[in-house]
Amino acid sequence: MPPPLILTCGEPAGIGPELAPRALASGVPFVWMGDPRHLPAGTSWAEVSTPADPAPAGALPVLRHDFPAPTTPGRPDPANAQAVADVIARAAAMAMSGQAGGICTLPISKQALKQGAGFAFPGHTEYLADLAGGVDVVMMLASTSVTPPCRVVPATIHIPLEDVPHTLTPELLERTIRITHAGLIRDFGIAAPRIAVAGLNPHAGEGGTMGRQESDWIAPLCTRLRTEGLQVSGPHPADTMFHAPARARWDAAVACYHDQGLIPIKTLDFAGGVNVTLGLPFVRSSPDHGTAFDIAGTGAADPSSTIAALRMAWDMARKRAGA
Repeated sequence: MPPPLILTCGEPAGIGPELAPRALASGVPFVWMGDPRHLPAGTSWAEVSTPADPAPAGALPVLRHDFPAPTTPGRPDPANAQAVADVIARAAAMAMSGQAGGICTLPISKQALKQGAGFAFPGHTEYLADLAGGVDVVMMLASTSVTPPCRVVPATIHIPLEDVPHTLTPELLERTIRITHAGLIRDFGIAAPRIAVAGLNPHAGEGGTMGRQESDWIAPLCTRLRTEGLQVSGPHPADTMFHAPARARWDAAVACYHDQGLIPIKTLDFAGGVNVTLGLPFVRSSPDHGTAFDIAGTGAADPSSTIAALRMAWDMARKRAGA
């Protein structure tokens, strides 16, 4: 059995602090890493030295990481930005050393990190890849409460839409497909993954009348990968890929750009969607929502996605450990 997970605190002025104690309902062994001053008043917590240390029943186990300043819900303090990044780095190091079974990251504010710490990464995914030594990774959004499941990997992520056709290259798409294929085997226990590739253009190019990327290189790439034994289909028209009968024909879909893949899964399973990073040497998941500054501190935050993310990370950690 792997050691417990680490739930990182994320932006302390967001909804993360109030989600942490409520995540105990997941039934998953985890410890929270952050400054206990940021937890909601009245939270029962117990400091631990390692993820494996026991904590009293019903108490939130805390790997203490003191921040420079207290926090006000909804108002991020630049003084705390570097500590937010440091928590992520510390948790990743513990996961890579085997002290933790993996990490689940509560939401960060990219704007606050850039303003307060000069954070040079678009988000968690790129930062974790750098911490792991510059490995190639992909971002998967995975459902937990729809059948058939919906798992989507965008080949391009946080870039302007106008840059997508130039950024999406045969090399990038192939790398995305291969990382997805390996991740489905290692982390989801799918022995022979079926991957559906979306076309870039409407109707997957409509035979070249609406764009030529599909006929010029996406279809030939899929054909070549099939000759190697990968079960890759496409390019498919994206607008007909995500209804239930279509999802039954694949285990993951590779989208060409961010919204092409994320709009369907967030429509199908907004509260149960989980962000997973494939390709890392450790397990990482995250709830599929942001800091929600507008409701921070009110108690209105829905813990469903955090609970789903912890459960998915624990399942992945157990599969990697052969448990």
